[in-house]
Amino acid sequence: MSEKLDFDRIIDRRGTGSWKWYKADVEDVVPLGVADMDFASPPAVLQALQERIDHGVFGYSYPTDELNEIIQSRMKTNYAWEIETEWIVWLPGLVCGLNAVSRAIGEAGEVLSAVPVYPPFLTAPKNMGCELHTAPLQLDRDHWVFDFEALEAAITPQTKLFLLCNPHNPVGRVFSRQELETLADLCLCHNLWICADEIHCELILDRDKEHIPMATLSPEIAAHTITFMSPSKTFNLAGIGVAFAIIPDDELRLKFKKAIAGIVPHVTALGYTACLAAYRDSASWHRALLDYLRVNRDLVMDTINDTPGLTTYPVEATYLAWIDTRAAGIENPGEYFLQAGVDMWDGVDFGGPGFIRLNFGLPRERMREGLKRIRKAMQELR
Repeated sequence: MSEKLDFDRIIDRRGTGSWKWYKADVEDVVPLGVADMDFASPPAVLQALQERIDHGVFGYSYPTDELNEIIQSRMKTNYAWEIETEWIVWLPGLVCGLNAVSRAIGEAGEVLSAVPVYPPFLTAPKNMGCELHTAPLQLDRDHWVFDFEALEAAITPQTKLFLLCNPHNPVGRVFSRQELETLADLCLCHNLWICADEIHCELILDRDKEHIPMATLSPEIAAHTITFMSPSKTFNLAGIGVAFAIIPDDELRLKFKKAIAGIVPHVTALGYTACLAAYRDSASWHRALLDYLRVNRDLVMDTINDTPGLTTYPVEATYLAWIDTRAAGIENPGEYFLQAGVDMWDGVDFGGPGFIRLNFGLPRERMREGLKRIRKAMQELR
C-alpha cells in the first residue's frame, strides 16, 4: 500500500485517552473538534521512535547538533531565513510558550491580539495577570483580514505584546507580505514585541500561497519577534511534546528564558527523536498528506456552502474550517451539533460566537459521515 493510501486507513482511537475522542468513548459521535489528525504519524517517525524505545534508557536529553542543523537548514531552504543555533529555545509545546511570553512582559503589561483566534491566545495573558485587548478580524469579500484601525485603537501605553497566529487558526488564512508588513509597522510604531505562532506553517494548502515568517521581514522586526514552530501539527506529534522558539535578539531571548526557567520542563528523548525523523526523513509523507487534505478541504467547503444556514470561507492553510452558523439562528452550535452526533469546537471559545470549528484531518470515509450528520442536523432544524 502506498503512503497516500494510508490516509484512508481507519485507526480506532477510542480508549486511548485521546482528548479529541473522549466523547466518542461513550457516545456515537464523529470527533471533529480538537486539532490533531486521525492519521498515523510518518513511517520514518514510527521507526525512529521504535528504535529509541528498543534502546531502553530514557534519561534527560538535549538536542543533538544534527537536529539543530536540520532546523537551520529547514529555515534557510523554506524561507531563506538564516538563523543561529543559539537563537533556538526548545519547548515541550507552544501553549506553555504563549504563557511564558505573557509572563515575560510582566503583570503591568497588556497584550493585544485579533479574534477569533486559538483559545490559549485569550487565556495565556490572563493566566499571567496581563490585561488582554482584542480587535475583530473582518471579512473582505470571502477572506478574513486584519482591521488595522481597530487594532491601533485598542493599543494603550501599557500594551507591550502582540500575539499573531499565522497561518491562522481558526480562519485558515496565510497572511500576505503586505498584510504582515502593515502589522509589523504598527507594532514597531508602538514598540510592541511580536509573538508569532507559526505552528501551521507547513500546512499550506493553496499552491499559490507561501508562508512568510514574521521575523524575516527585516532585522528590526526580527529583533522584536519571538517565533514559535513545531512538527506537531504537520506530522501529527502533538502527544509527543516537542516545539521550539526562534528568538534572534539576545535581550528578548534572555527575558523569555527567564520566564520559562524552573517552570517549563525539558523536551523528552522521544520528542527530539520524533522531531528529527519528521524533518529529516518524512518529506514524501508530508507531500502526500497535503494532497489528501486538499481533497478533504474541498469536500468540506462544497458540502457546507451547499447546506442552507451554513457558510464557510476559503481555507488556505491548516486542516481547520471556520463555519458561520449565524444565519441558521443556532443559539449554541457546539451543543446542537453534538446532539446530532458531531463533536466540533464552539466558536465562543475563540472569541467568535455563532461560529464553529471543524477539523478535516481524518480519513475521508469518516469525514463524509460527519458531513452527512451535519446536513441532516440542518435539515431537521428547518
